[in-house]
Amino acid sequence: MSRRVSWYEWTTAAVASTALLGFAAAGWLLWYEVFGFLTGGACVWLVVRQHILNWPLGLLNNTVFFVLFLDTRLYADMGLQVVFFALGVYGWWNWVRRGPDAMPLKPTHAGRREWLAVGVFVAVASFGLRELLLAVNGSAPLGDAVTTALSLGAQFLLCRKRIENWYFWIIADIIYVPLYVSRDLPLTAVLYGVFLVMCVIGLFAWRRTMREVPR
Repeated sequence: MSRRVSWYEWTTAAVASTALLGFAAAGWLLWYEVFGFLTGGACVWLVVRQHILNWPLGLLNNTVFFVLFLDTRLYADMGLQVVFFALGVYGWWNWVRRGPDAMPLKPTHAGRREWLAVGVFVAVASFGLRELLLAVNGSAPLGDAVTTALSLGAQFLLCRKRIENWYFWIIADIIYVPLYVSRDLPLTAVLYGVFLVMCVIGLFAWRRTMREVPR
C-alpha cells in the first residue's frame, strides 16, 4: 500500500536540496556526491512510504554512484550499481505488476528458500569478491565485498517486497558509514547514516502495514 508523501516531507526535501546544491556551487562539496546524496535519500524515503517513484529515482541514483565509486576506486560498489540498475528495472516491473488478483503488492515475509538462497549468496559472494578486489588492488577489499553482497541480497528482497530486506540494509549501512569515512567521502558517509535511520523507520512502517492490511 503506497503512502502519500506529505507537503511537509516535500518542503523538507526542497530545503535540504537547495542547501546542498548551494554548497556544491560554492565548491565545498563534489557535485556528483551531492546528487548521490539527494537521489539516494529521496529514494530510500519513498521505499519507506512504499511509493512506486522510488524505482526511477533509484535508477538515477545508481548512475550517479557508479561515477562516484569509479573515481574513488571502490570497484565492487561501482559494479554493484550496474546490478542494482538491473534489479531496479525488475523491482519496478514487479511492483507495477501487482500481486494476486491485481491487488497492490503487499509487504510479506521471505520464505525459507529465499532466506537460504540469500544467506548462501551473501557468504559466497563476500569471499569471492574479496579475493577479486585483492587482485585488482581495491581500496577496501573486505568491507567493499561484504557490503556489496549484503546490498545485493537486500535489493533482491526489496524487489519482491519482503520485509526482511530492511535487516540486510541495516547491517550493510552500519559497515558503510566507517568505510566511506575512511575513503574521504564524508557526505556519502552521512548519507548512509541517514539511510540507517530510514531503514529502521522503514522496518517499523512496513510491519505496521502488514498488521493493518489483511493477507
